[in-house]
Amino acid sequence: MRLAGRTAVVTGAGRGLGRMCAVRFAEQGADLVLLDVGGDIAGVPYPLAAGSQLERTAQLCRLAGADTLCVRADVRDSAAVRDAVDAALRRFGRVDVLVNNAGIAAPSGKPVHEITDDEWQLMLDVDLSGAWRMIRAVAPTMLAQRGGSIINISSTAGLVGYRHFAGYVAAKHALVGLTKAAALDFAPMRVRVNAVCPGSVRDASHVEGRMLSEIARSLDVGADEYEQAFVTAQPMNALVEPEDVAGAALWLAGDDSRQVTGTTVTVDGGFTAR
Repeated sequence: MRLAGRTAVVTGAGRGLGRMCAVRFAEQGADLVLLDVGGDIAGVPYPLAAGSQLERTAQLCRLAGADTLCVRADVRDSAAVRDAVDAALRRFGRVDVLVNNAGIAAPSGKPVHEITDDEWQLMLDVDLSGAWRMIRAVAPTMLAQRGGSIINISSTAGLVGYRHFAGYVAAKHALVGLTKAAALDFAPMRVRVNAVCPGSVRDASHVEGRMLSEIARSLDVGADEYEQAFVTAQPMNALVEPEDVAGAALWLAGDDSRQVTGTTVTVDGGFTAR
């Protein structure tokens, strides 16, 4: 029970990597505060996690023994973020881990000069500024506790470029930079900040993932061939599983990584090693 007695906040917890991280943390003894917008966002061309999916994540965490609080909040809204953290503190009295997982993959699929102002702002507001708002909200508590772990879910797009994904690449690169800067700010108070950079993660049905399929859609890759198209780019000839990413996050959340801060853990089957 590597996280027994700790409280973890996970954003984007309705499905995908957020759900997988939450369940793994619950299995290791953490109590969970699960955040998700719980509905669609104007300008995002695919359905986001519904409130019912957030409740399903909570159910799975409770089955694993966790005390769980669900909060529907949009990470673009500073007041909603502050209210969510306040609710977490009222319920549990502390926040030990933050997983900044909330993110969108589109609007994408066009060259940089065709991106509109609204599309650019939306991508950065969710994928970059949303993480910053969450860090800003939990930092006072973690600093007062003199301890905590913040885990930013970036991407291989935070390490290399991809054609027709300039907004996503820019946001994820900036998230790695934010990780390093915040790690230095908080290191004297033993609050660690790290990033996980997943490669192509399989859209596993048990977490209701759909990020990879949406990236494929933006690239006009057919639904019947998108997994194989991504597998061919993986040196290990397999997609990353949600459990692989959650395992890295679990390590960063616990004491085994107590001297690890300001770094990126890349879970990509060797994609960025080339």
